[in-house]
Amino acid sequence: MQTLEALARDACALANGDVVLSAPETEVARQLQICNACRYCEGFCAVFPAMTRRLEFGKADIHFIANLCHNCGACLHACQYAPPHEFAVNIPQAMAQVRGQTYADYAWPPALGQLYQRNGLTLALALVAGLTLFLLLAVALHGQGLAALWHAPVGGFYGIFPHNLLVGLFAPVFLFTVLALGLGVRRFWRDITPATSGAPLSAPATAEATDAVLRLKYLDGGHGDGCHNEDDAYTLSRRRMHHLTFYGFMLCFAATSVATLYHYLPALPAPYDLPSLPKLLGGVGGISLAIGTAGLWRLNLRRHPQHGDAAQKPMDRAFIALLFLTATSGLALWGARGSAALPLLLCLHLGAVMALFATMPYGKFAHGIFRTASLLRHAVEKRQPHPIGLSAD
Repeated sequence: MQTLEALARDACALANGDVVLSAPETEVARQLQICNACRYCEGFCAVFPAMTRRLEFGKADIHFIANLCHNCGACLHACQYAPPHEFAVNIPQAMAQVRGQTYADYAWPPALGQLYQRNGLTLALALVAGLTLFLLLAVALHGQGLAALWHAPVGGFYGIFPHNLLVGLFAPVFLFTVLALGLGVRRFWRDITPATSGAPLSAPATAEATDAVLRLKYLDGGHGDGCHNEDDAYTLSRRRMHHLTFYGFMLCFAATSVATLYHYLPALPAPYDLPSLPKLLGGVGGISLAIGTAGLWRLNLRRHPQHGDAAQKPMDRAFIALLFLTATSGLALWGARGSAALPLLLCLHLGAVMALFATMPYGKFAHGIFRTASLLRHAVEKRQPHPIGLSAD
C-alpha cells in the first residue's frame, strides 16, 4: 500500500510529465546507488560495469540492467550490505522483481501482460490436460469410438492426424508466438537504446553478446567456479542444466525444421528411421531436454529464498514442466511407434507442445529474449567512451 507522501510524489511527477517509477524499480535504483558507492562486485558480471556508467537510474536504465542480471546470486553472498544489514541490498531479488515487471509491461497485446502473474504450474498442466482431451475426443469421434484410442493406426502419425491438419493447428499458434515476442522485444529495444548510448549494433558487439548468450558466460560467478543455488557454495550445476535445456530445445526444434524440409522438398513424409537426421536430432535433443529440465526443477526447489522473486516461482516451474513433458512424451512416442499406445501418446505430446507454444509469449521463455537484447545493448555501450570516467570496463 502506497503512503500518502508517495502518492503525492507520483501525482506531482505525472503532472510535470516525468516518468514514475514503480516500487520494484525504485528499490533497484536505491540499491544500485549503494552498489555504485561500493563497487566490490564490479568484476562479477555485466550488471556492475553497466552500473558504473551511470550516476542516476531512469526507468529504461533499470529495465536494461535488470535484464542483464542472470540471477546467479554471487553478489548477494559477497555483499557486506546484504540482509540483515539495514541497507538490505539484495540485487538478485530486486532485479528479478523488475524483470517480472518488464515481461508484463512489454507484453503484446498489452492486455495479456497480466498472464505473467497467472501462468502457474496448475494452469500449465490444466492446459496440457485440456488440449490432450480435446485431441483424444477428436480421434475417437473420427475413428471407431473409444477403440480408436488404443489401436495401432495404419500410416503412423498421419494415420491419426493428417499432415495438413497438424499444420493448420500449430502454424497459427507458432506464428502468434513469434509475433507477440517480436513486437514486445522490439518496443523494449527502442526504449533501452537511447539509454545505452544510442549507438548502432556493430559486428564485434554482436559477436561478443552472442558468445555470452551461447556460453551462458555470466553464470560462472565472475571467476569461473560457478554461481550459487541453495547456499554460498559455488556450483556449475545451473549453467550445465541451462545448457542441456537450451541446446536440447534447439535440437528438437531443428529436428522439426529438417522434417518439414524433408516433407516438402524431396517429398519424404514422416515417420523417419535411424540414422535419418530428424531422428538423430530429435533423439539427442529430447534426451538433453529431459535431463536439463529435470535438473532445473531440482535446483529450483532447492534455491535459496533470497535469490529471486518468490512470486515468479509458479511461472518458472510451469515452463520447466512444459518443456519436460514435451521432451518425455516425444521420447515415449518414439518408442511407441507401431504400438497400440501410439494414439494416446501422440495426443499427449501434441497437447504438451501446443500448451508450451501458447504460453511462451507470457511465460519464463521471455527471459531469454529480453536478456539477449540487453546483452547486445551492453556490448554496444561498453565500446563507447565512458560518460563518467570513474572506472574502466
